[in-house]
Amino acid sequence: MAKESMKAREVKREKLVAKYAAKRDELKAAGDYEALQRLPKNASPVRKHNRCKLTGRPRGYMRQFGISRVTFREMANQGLIPGVKKASW
Repeated sequence: MAKESMKAREVKREKLVAKYAAKRDELKAAGDYEALQRLPKNASPVRKHNRCKLTGRPRGYMRQFGISRVTFREMANQGLIPGVKKASW
């Protein structure tokens, strides 16, 4: 499990990105890069990081499912993900 503070920080970044999205687009269209630099750092969408929805793990994230590889494997073995089964040949 990820630390609660790290999860909270990521949620805070998400909110800032959403808040400043329109303003960033306006400034980019106008070419006003000095004003763009005065915005908060965490308002940039590049600073967001994908995390597992269940555990908050930042690495091994699978976009298609929104969870980490570890959680995916556990859930697939338990049969909780429809259409996924362990390969055997």
